[in-house]
Amino acid sequence: MRSFALGIAAMACMVAIAHGGNFFQDAEISWGQGRGKIVNGGRGLDLTLDKSSGSGFQSKNEYLFGKIDMQIKLVPGNSAGTVTTFYLSSQGATHDEIDFEFLGNVTGEPYTLHTNVFAQGQGQREQQFRLWFDPTKDFHTYTIIWNPQHIIFAVDGTPIRDFKNHEARGVAFPKSQPMRLYASLWNADDWATQGGRVKADWSKAPFVASFRGFNADACVMANGKQQCPVGTLETAAAPGGRRGRAGSSSWWNQELSDMSYRRMRWVQRKFMIYNYCTDAKRFPQGVPAECKLR
Repeated sequence: MRSFALGIAAMACMVAIAHGGNFFQDAEISWGQGRGKIVNGGRGLDLTLDKSSGSGFQSKNEYLFGKIDMQIKLVPGNSAGTVTTFYLSSQGATHDEIDFEFLGNVTGEPYTLHTNVFAQGQGQREQQFRLWFDPTKDFHTYTIIWNPQHIIFAVDGTPIRDFKNHEARGVAFPKSQPMRLYASLWNADDWATQGGRVKADWSKAPFVASFRGFNADACVMANGKQQCPVGTLETAAAPGGRRGRAGSSSWWNQELSDMSYRRMRWVQRKFMIYNYCTDAKRFPQGVPAECKLR
């Protein structure tokens, strides 16, 4: 399994402008009227949902490219109707967004992992997966790698999706709008579980999702300037420099090695349950342009 992993840790000698490990320093509760709480001296954060409200938090920094990790333990038991999210987003009608969403289910039935990419306000790029483990029993690491050429979604180091930059072919790609990290737990029982047929069982409330290990090895936008971790741009700027493969020192050049690509395709064959690129009924005029590109 190790040989298939992304291997996306930065070099130890790199000094990150944005890093993580303490929610008091790196995040703030943004809504929920006390239902979100930082715990364990800042090492963890719990979000709670009851019939009155959910809760959420956001990063203090905005990022323009980076590698974002979050360890999450999802709502256990009957989580039908609940949605736990972890995503990057800018603001406004033409916003960019990179989504992990976890759609709850009745006891004994699996979660749905929902991914999406918005560019210049346009989304509709959903891919959905089942997970190959129980995400409620322990913490698992969910990663977004966002660089000028790729958006890679990974679970415990295994890539599940790679959205490539095809701007040369007329496909919009998030690259100019700084994005903040957001996470939330909220009630979506009008659509989240079996198309809304199964509602939240409020007798099981409060529902709790736990977060830890927030790490942002990323370029921070501050006062209109981009500040990147030391060494991030060296490979990109080097004359004749080769783009890094999975396992290289910098996420800035990250792409999938042949082995990692095969691993991703295995995950997609075994665990993908929805792919917008194959939904001809949804796109009667033809699937989006990126679906036709290798």
